[in-house]
Amino acid sequence: MPDIFGDLFTLSGFFTLLMLLLLQAVLGFDNLLYIAIESKRTGEHASKVRRWGIGLAMLFRIILLIVIVSLFGLLAEPLFALDIPRIIDGEFTLQSLVTLVGGSFIIYTAIKEIHHLLTIDEVGGHHKKEKKSVTQAILLIVTMNVVFSFDSILSAMAIANVKEVIDGVTETRYQVTIMTIAILASGVLMILMADYVADFLQKNRMYEVLGLFILFLVGVLLVTEGAHLAHMHIFTFEILAMSKSSFYLVVGVLIISDIISTSFQKRLWAQREQELRKGGKKVSSADH
Repeated sequence: MPDIFGDLFTLSGFFTLLMLLLLQAVLGFDNLLYIAIESKRTGEHASKVRRWGIGLAMLFRIILLIVIVSLFGLLAEPLFALDIPRIIDGEFTLQSLVTLVGGSFIIYTAIKEIHHLLTIDEVGGHHKKEKKSVTQAILLIVTMNVVFSFDSILSAMAIANVKEVIDGVTETRYQVTIMTIAILASGVLMILMADYVADFLQKNRMYEVLGLFILFLVGVLLVTEGAHLAHMHIFTFEILAMSKSSFYLVVGVLIISDIISTSFQKRLWAQREQELRKGGKKVSSADH
């Protein structure tokens, strides 16, 4: 049996795999939300786009995993520095640049979609010029998955590693096989769930707005994280990364408030409909 599969058949390896699957499920939510929103622009090809996009994205995620594990030190190496006194300064690495650009693009996408919902003449309608080709949509999904992958892979590497003593020196060995299995499993789950998420958003348009605001927060999370990695200061103020706990708290409050608001609106509509029916009966009685 090859050495690379040895970790799979140990108790610690099994628990590590369970932890990674849970991690992929939690961190994969924002990715799945982006895929569902982006794929709808292709119309009848949306389901095909989601399957191909997720499949290719998982392939590139595994390749990225191998590259990051092999060249982990280079990610933290500064590429260039920016210093405009009292305006902006920072030292940018590859990881910080990818995170900053990706987060900015997600914020742009969320704002564009929210603007689109506010300007369409008919709810549920789409501008023809907004429709994307299958290739374009798949390319965007795969590209944005690379952005989401950095956070996911680095978090996985913090969990899936073992310390080994070689010639008196302690070295860290990353369990690439276990991480690859977790990525493949999460990809299969995302393919199975993508259509359900997209259908749910299509049938419950009120939750599409909630999804877009969550996507906007994901962009803010990535931008602040990228700026923090670059030790960026704007007008002498240090940019701090938005914590994951703050992110999930805000998302939780948004979801709860949206559910309560929707429930209250349905009660108001039902009450209004009942009043209109009673008013109609009174008018009919008066005519007789």
